Amino acid sequence: MDVNGTRGATFDTQNDPNYATFEEGEAAFISLLRRQKVQPDWSWEQTMRATIKDPQYRALKDPKDRKAAFEKYAVEVRLQEKDRAKERLAKLRTDFGTMLRRHPEIKHYTRWKTARPIIEGETIFRSTNDDTERKQLFEEYIIELKKTHIEREAVTRKSAMDELVHILKGLDLEPYTRWAEAHNMIQSDTKFSEDSKFQTLSKSDILTAFENHIKSLERTFNDERQREKNSKVRRERQNRDRFIDLLTELKAAGKIKAGTKWMTIHPNIKDDPRYTNMLGQPGSTPLDLFWDVVEEEERALRLIRNDVYDVLEDKRYEITPKTTLPEFQSLMSTDRRTGNLLPETLSLIFARLHEKVVRRSEDDKHASERHQRRAIDALRSRIKHLSSPPVTASTPWETVRPQIAHLDEFKALDSDDLRRQAFERVIRRLREKEDDVPERSGKRDRRNGHYEREQHHHRTRTPDLDIYEAERRKAMADRERQYNYKSGATGLSPPPSSLPPHRNRSRDRHERLGSRGERRPHR
Repeated sequence: MDVNGTRGATFDTQNDPNYATFEEGEAAFISLLRRQKVQPDWSWEQTMRATIKDPQYRALKDPKDRKAAFEKYAVEVRLQEKDRAKERLAKLRTDFGTMLRRHPEIKHYTRWKTARPIIEGETIFRSTNDDTERKQLFEEYIIELKKTHIEREAVTRKSAMDELVHILKGLDLEPYTRWAEAHNMIQSDTKFSEDSKFQTLSKSDILTAFENHIKSLERTFNDERQREKNSKVRRERQNRDRFIDLLTELKAAGKIKAGTKWMTIHPNIKDDPRYTNMLGQPGSTPLDLFWDVVEEEERALRLIRNDVYDVLEDKRYEITPKTTLPEFQSLMSTDRRTGNLLPETLSLIFARLHEKVVRRSEDDKHASERHQRRAIDALRSRIKHLSSPPVTASTPWETVRPQIAHLDEFKALDSDDLRRQAFERVIRRLREKEDDVPERSGKRDRRNGHYEREQHHHRTRTPDLDIYEAERRKAMADRERQYNYKSGATGLSPPPSSLPPHRNRSRDRHERLGSRGERRPHR
């Protein structure tokens, strides 16, 4: 029995080969497998039957080593076969590609069923019997053709796009040019229509190139506008700086100081380029810059004015409307805080202080006059409402005076002339009312007679039946009652004035002026 449990022949072990190393024995065993042409797909049992009678079979003593050497041999053989197949396929691919290139009628879009009849008579075509392999090699060649075609088309398209950019630059387009207008201009260009490489461009490609060109024009246009804007801003700033220098010169010359008016310096600068260049530009105007300089002078003057206030307070000196400038300057010269001030500065401060005092005096005078008018109106109202006896148009002042002498309104007035003025206004008003009574009575009689004739005239007619007459009368009565309640009326119609409308208005105005005429301040 052998190591695998199979019965075999008996061999003489004395003639077994002996090798000094395991590697030599393994190499002898693998050499045996090659001589016996053992295939890599054989089983181990099949291999033993083919090699067991050879003395080299026992070059490896251990059966496990023999099987491992066989497996190693099978792996090597398979790798060698695969390499030979690759070499064969590579050579076949090269030859097959050379064969296909000799047929220019085969394009990148040609199919296998179209190309097979063309190349089946070639020797290289018959060098392999595997039709799948032939088709695979053909497909690889077509893929290569397509790749080459795409690369060539990309180069042509890029060249066409570059040429199109040059054409667009030569068309003198504007940033706001429409696509329809630009497309017609491109199509009518001679170079574009005659060169075949532009046929590779689609309408979308042309539109993309147009959009990129328009964006470039817009960017250039915006950059130019920004440069112009920056230049304009810089020029305007320089104009303002030059005008400020002009104002500084006028200030140093004493022509601009606190209280200086624009109309004072305008004649001096109206023809100066530093002023005329400022006109019309946005931002601060010449007048604004002028007031800035004046405001600085005003701030400096306020500090000096505070010292003047301190001197006046320390000296307990009060400026009155009758105070003169020499008096003021003499007072200021006695104090070390104001003794060194310029006469122009002292004159300006005095003018403002004196103006303020005069204005306050006038305001006090107007307030006194307003208070006096109100006191006269109050006394006139008390005289008007005397009841024991009431005042009439013929009542003399001597009769009324004792009746009102105890009143606060009487005491509020300082002189009898003012009290008598209030009394005369009451008398004048009473006389005007007496003059108005006859005219109003005559007009009322005329109105009543007309009313009676109307009533008589209506009684001669037969009235129509009106079912809503009672409701209308009730609504009218409600409206009249509400009106009388709101206005405080007594229910009696006031007698109409006999004066014309314009005379009534004139009389009312005269009365208002008579009662309030003193209130308006006189400047």
